[in-house]
Amino acid sequence: MEVIDTPNPNWNRPNNIPEFKVDPILVLVFSILTCGLYLIYWNIKVAEVFNAVAEREIISTPLAVFSGCCLPVHIYFYYLIGKEGLPKVYRLTGELQKDESTLLIVLGFLFPMAAAMIVQADINRLYK
Repeated sequence: MEVIDTPNPNWNRPNNIPEFKVDPILVLVFSILTCGLYLIYWNIKVAEVFNAVAEREIISTPLAVFSGCCLPVHIYFYYLIGKEGLPKVYRLTGELQKDESTLLIVLGFLFPMAAAMIVQADINRLYK
């Protein structure tokens, strides 16, 4: 009997964080090309990452879907990311703790694609 050791691709990621590494410029391009529909998919994937990082549910999937369709919910989505999600990411990556919730709320209201680019750049630091 032969024992085959298959490596787990998630062995070096804490808490088995799902990999969602996208270039922030592509988030902007896909959002423009799909008239914002990509942001709904992006919201769902980002919610999965932040829930895994926090080891609890910060953003539910229905909230992530609904935030792509309704502006006030979208602003709340970015508030949750800035207040509860990003500090956990900064702690895991060893970066300086900063509160970006106000910036994300303002950008989420005026130009949500720019807020998504900022969040995606911070998420990508998890996978270095």
